Amino acid sequence: MSFDRPANTEIPPSDWIMRHAALVAAGAPVLDVACGHGRHVRWFLQRGHPVTAVDRDVSGLDDLRGESRLSIVEADIEDGPWPFEAGGFGAVIVTNYMHRPLFPRLAEALAPRGVLLFETFGQGNEKLGRPRNPDFLLAPGELLRAYQDRLQIVAYQHGEEREPRPAIRQRIAAVNASEPVLLP
Repeated sequence: MSFDRPANTEIPPSDWIMRHAALVAAGAPVLDVACGHGRHVRWFLQRGHPVTAVDRDVSGLDDLRGESRLSIVEADIEDGPWPFEAGGFGAVIVTNYMHRPLFPRLAEALAPRGVLLFETFGQGNEKLGRPRNPDFLLAPGELLRAYQDRLQIVAYQHGEEREPRPAIRQRIAAVNASEPVLLP
């Protein structure tokens, strides 16, 4: 379930995504999972990346139709087939969305040296706002456990934030590489 559907397309990209985007190779194809209105789609397009945006409702991207570097995929990735081949993306971006059965697919979608940038809500968020359903809240360390044996973890956070609204967040930046990654 996604909580990234603000109607205002001027909402800036996530600080986490922007901070760790330097890990993404210049011009590498980016997959934005549960893209909502496309704040990260827009940002990566501005940085010169070809972007694939997937969501079950892609109407928030109507103003971008015709953009040559954008592929829009309308799909229910929770109940339908995963529409992407393994190894096709230099980055996979996931914000304010989580569906645990997709965790392996997200890693598989990464090309060698591809970057997973993932942030969503953690346990404790139910006291602060949506989402409240425990099915959509990560346990402390859950993203680490999901990816530590598959990807090189570059950065991880779990804790409370106050801006842009109070929330418990969990974030990971990880690279599909076995050798040390040059940090930005």
